[in-house]
Amino acid sequence: MNYVYIELLGCAKNQVDAEVMLRHLEGTGNWAYTESPGNADLILVHTCGFIESAREESIGALLELKSAFPRTRIIMTGCLAQHYAREISDELTEADGLFGNRDLSLIAEAAEAAMLGNRPVTVPEEFHEPQVLRDRLFSYPGSAYVKLSEGCSHHCSYCAIPLIRGELRSRETRDVADEVRTLIDRGVKEINLIAQDLASFGTDQGESRFIPLLETLEGLSGDLSIRMLYIHPDSFPQELLDLVAQSQKILPYFDIPFQHASAAVLRSMGRRGDADAYLELISSIRQRLPDSVIRSTFMVGFPGEGEEEYEELLKFVSRAQADWAGCFIYSREEGTPAFGMRGEREHRRMLKQMKARKAALEQLQQEITVRRMENWVGRKLDVLIEEAIPGEDIAIGRAFLQAPEVDGSTVVLTRDGSPGEKVSCLITRCNGIDLEAVPLQASGSTR
Repeated sequence: MNYVYIELLGCAKNQVDAEVMLRHLEGTGNWAYTESPGNADLILVHTCGFIESAREESIGALLELKSAFPRTRIIMTGCLAQHYAREISDELTEADGLFGNRDLSLIAEAAEAAMLGNRPVTVPEEFHEPQVLRDRLFSYPGSAYVKLSEGCSHHCSYCAIPLIRGELRSRETRDVADEVRTLIDRGVKEINLIAQDLASFGTDQGESRFIPLLETLEGLSGDLSIRMLYIHPDSFPQELLDLVAQSQKILPYFDIPFQHASAAVLRSMGRRGDADAYLELISSIRQRLPDSVIRSTFMVGFPGEGEEEYEELLKFVSRAQADWAGCFIYSREEGTPAFGMRGEREHRRMLKQMKARKAALEQLQQEITVRRMENWVGRKLDVLIEEAIPGEDIAIGRAFLQAPEVDGSTVVLTRDGSPGEKVSCLITRCNGIDLEAVPLQASGSTR
């Protein structure tokens, strides 16, 4: 029996791919998973290739692991391997193989080749996506990601996702429902639906099937919460609000990556909206769903963003009052339409300014988030426990307003919290962006 360890980098979609690869490996009967790289015969460094900083982190992780475990075979997998295999195959000799993400069923074959010292470079051009039920989840207990589609057809000018993962390819509604039903049977209480744009689900085959899918999932039996991650603001379906308002399972949590507020910058990005349209969308959500939570992402430094455009963005962030938001610096990605909008020398010259803008926006958003979190003090909420702290009467978990990995946490003052359990709590105080809570003796009316 050989043992495999997976160094997981990048987004939730990457995590699902890693879980699928592990299922293929364990399905051969020749591989078992280990949580320690020191015990592994093979390490998969599952990489992100979305932006330059992610690529640097991915290569750094591989080099660090190879230095620590020089005798262990290491394969670079994921987006970086898929998109840049030709460029890095000869230079990155520390990798004992490269494996892309367009046919995950080939991972066992690549792993065996690497163990024999053959240094496989497996980067198929064609996609092959059989539905594989995952045995092991890398999420905390009680939570799982479910991928609705692969790729994206929005073609934002800065984005390399269509180059890496291709055009939109949606799953069948029945397959998604069957997977969710299986996860419920395994004790999963929180389903996080993911895609580059959930609202585009099914549009590659005609009209959007996102609302019908949610209605199907709403009809499943069991204690289940459904969180929606990533809805493109230009394709947000207004009928979603009525569905969420009536739902017992779909959380009023909306992850909407606005990216910017200046109409000129947004047009250059290949987006149709503007500050007024996006503020109107936020207003419609909060009017229909007063307890809704909004997360977004913003980009600074995109070509054409001068002081005036940046001030527009800051003003928008102040008016939007998103509960959560991330910010990142524009990255020049070769092959994207935006790549030629600014030369590399100018881009490097502007990095200091872009970092300053990012820091200022993050500080503004931090202040907004703290104020938004204070609104939950005194409320009753269900908290999904992620981990109990040994030797202390506390457990760490998340309420519906906190998505895994990216938002804050809820600290529950209890000695009885078990990972994967939902506990009805009273929110007692706000500690920065995190909440503190105590269990209720009887369940209240919570989301």
